[in-house]
Amino acid sequence: MFIRIVFLFSSRQLTTENASLLSNLKNHVEYLSNDKLEGRRTGTAGEKLAATYIAEEFRKIGLQPKGSDGFYQAFDVAEGREISTTTTLSLNGNNLVQGKDFFPLVYSGNGTINATPSISLMERGEPWFLNVADMLAENKSNPHFDVNGALVNKIKEMAGKGASALFVYNTSASEDGLKFDAKERTEPVSIPVVYISKDVAKKYFGDASSSVKITGTIQVVEKKRSGSNVVGYIDNGAVNTIILGAHFDHLGYGEDHNSRHTGTDRQIHNGADDNASGTAALIELARMLKSSSLKNNNYLFIGFSGEELGLYGSKYFTQNPTINLANVNFMINMDMVGRLNDSSRTLTVGGYGTSPSWGELYNRTGKDKLFEAAQYRFDSSGTGPSDHTSFYVKNIPVLFYFTGLHTDYHKPSDDFDKINYNGQSAIVRHIYSLLQATDKMNTKFPFAKTREAQTMSTARFSVTLGIMPDYTYNGAGVRADGVSDGKPAQKAGLKAGDVITAIGDYKVNSMETYMQTLGKFKKGDKTTVNYKRGDQSLVATIEFYETHFGQ
Repeated sequence: MFIRIVFLFSSRQLTTENASLLSNLKNHVEYLSNDKLEGRRTGTAGEKLAATYIAEEFRKIGLQPKGSDGFYQAFDVAEGREISTTTTLSLNGNNLVQGKDFFPLVYSGNGTINATPSISLMERGEPWFLNVADMLAENKSNPHFDVNGALVNKIKEMAGKGASALFVYNTSASEDGLKFDAKERTEPVSIPVVYISKDVAKKYFGDASSSVKITGTIQVVEKKRSGSNVVGYIDNGAVNTIILGAHFDHLGYGEDHNSRHTGTDRQIHNGADDNASGTAALIELARMLKSSSLKNNNYLFIGFSGEELGLYGSKYFTQNPTINLANVNFMINMDMVGRLNDSSRTLTVGGYGTSPSWGELYNRTGKDKLFEAAQYRFDSSGTGPSDHTSFYVKNIPVLFYFTGLHTDYHKPSDDFDKINYNGQSAIVRHIYSLLQATDKMNTKFPFAKTREAQTMSTARFSVTLGIMPDYTYNGAGVRADGVSDGKPAQKAGLKAGDVITAIGDYKVNSMETYMQTLGKFKKGDKTTVNYKRGDQSLVATIEFYETHFGQ
């Protein structure tokens, strides 16, 4: 009788706890994916509302603040370059309109100009003039002609000969394609470089024998916005700490060109599954662990921002940790855990190969078996297009929970009423059961290297170099965050931190040009790779392998 009463009480208690968990998950997702947060784009008021909500939930649960400023850890997102509002230009006393009459090129140096140069003379210490018409005519039959590349070389040559500034214009009918491209990552040159419109050039530079009075200030500056991680902590006085994370940022209105919306109308991308669902799970796991008897690890909970832009928040945290990473047991990442399919009930568990301990846990049977939320699809790789990658490259075991892509992914239609809350609740209970099993083991998990997946959602090229790009790098070229064992880059001697500047005859200025360049090669091709290691400029020979997504 006593046993029966206890059993009934426990069942009711469990049912009550499940109902509370389900209700809380719904409330979190509904708030975070509400229109008033305007898609939680990093650096916006909506992102700050989301961060405030998470921090307040952490506070109510009783977590300790563990950011750099209370619960918050701010970081900058580099958006390229922009023309400063202090930029002005006057020719013969007439003020020109920036953007209409002139603009600095994105790689222009900064400086003030006060001179009266002759247009045809090239005197040291004076501004010089360059009509690109001849350059375009000479290369009109060359489909590979790179105007910007040729122009940068010409600018460096002219600066070396004494030009104090350069005014670029085009009198031909051929289009030069020159514009201020904020994302262009060519290293700035040493002198101001200003593009002058056709009409203005004709008016002031038409007589090559004349002089022109030039005054102005040219300022091209780094463009940045600020995001913030939200970090809370349960200090159990243990040696090791388990990190649980989920990103809470999303796409806003799609301003960063990462939306799959094909319409021309401006719509809010609420990101209920991506990743209000993972954030809600994070908050509820914090609540469960705070009131639990699991004391053999400390627990750190991180809401990441900047994930949609290239893992900015998680990378910043691993470079500026608020705990000792050497004492991290493992990291669990939850990204898109709200669409468990009721038919297939398949949950992807990534990072399975990052520690032999994962196999030990998932192969348990009987009363020690983990709570079964779904059918598991195991993926051994420790990398991928989400925040666990930032921890894996620090040699920390990871697990990544994901219920799969769907037709609403990165579209305005990813709304809260499409979430499978029962499935989400089951995933939270499953992860909690894994943490219970971990607590009983009371040991630090060993780390194992795995194959390394592409950190993009789709492969856009047929060969691999074998690096994990650092998407937060804002300089010219592509910096390797990691180098895969046995792949071309590693065999050629490249290391993490190296910056690739060219592959074969193709310059690499950014991730975009890097991917475009890889698309020009096929399996078996041999070429060279130019890269920088600190102040050294190095060249290596590589042979490309075929690649497939996830390998």
